[in-house]
Amino acid sequence: MKKNNLRFYFRIYRKILAQDLKSKMSYRSDFIISTIGMIATNIAGFVSFWILFRNFPSINGWSYYEMLFLYGFSLVSLTPVQCLFDNNWNLRMQVYSGDFIKYCFRPVNLFFYFQSEVFDIKGLGQLAFGIGTLVYSWTKIGLGFTPLILLKMIVFLLTASLIMIALQNAAAATCFWMQNSFFVLDLSLKFKDYAKYPITIFSPVFRFLFTFVIPIAFIAYYPSLVILRPDEIPILSWISPFIGCLFFFISYKIWMYGAKNYNGTGS
Repeated sequence: MKKNNLRFYFRIYRKILAQDLKSKMSYRSDFIISTIGMIATNIAGFVSFWILFRNFPSINGWSYYEMLFLYGFSLVSLTPVQCLFDNNWNLRMQVYSGDFIKYCFRPVNLFFYFQSEVFDIKGLGQLAFGIGTLVYSWTKIGLGFTPLILLKMIVFLLTASLIMIALQNAAAATCFWMQNSFFVLDLSLKFKDYAKYPITIFSPVFRFLFTFVIPIAFIAYYPSLVILRPDEIPILSWISPFIGCLFFFISYKIWMYGAKNYNGTGS
């Protein structure tokens, strides 16, 4: 069987995932505490919106439920990077210790094998909370629902996910060249907090920065406009699937370039 066969990789991933889940469930108390912490963090974000809009009925033309929609959209779109690419946080230590060399001798795609080793099941709690927030705000806004809208929702949520995955991949890959690379990865995580706000509330400088330099506006704002405000969709919303795929491809190439030039002695 060819090693680039998708069915081959799916079968490999299923086996790795099963082993990872068994390992996590052997420490159930840690899993339960971590899951509760994740849910509490999301609830805190929800409450902060509620407190803010008790004093301000709208922000720059955005109502409470529209902002809540963006918040739920960002939570759902961030779930794939939380669940599937969490091993990026371990990359730095693997590289510096020299343990990363073991991945270079596997007869499968190096990026796939490294990322598939960890599945952060806590992210499913975030997914559930995000979907609940989306459904709640959706009904309050009075948005319609058709199979076409559902298809658009899925496509643009995946688009938004690719942007955050790309940011994390590129940030994590800096460890192949930088000794103190953790702050880069940590910074990429902090930027996601701005994704839940409409880009129009920021100054022109930050609008440009968050659109063309660090494209966090594509994590929630631009993709969600296709559903949230279908009568005023900017061109950047329509091309966001292309931008998401492009950024993910670039980040993958950066990650692989660093990995393939890794010599096993640490950085």
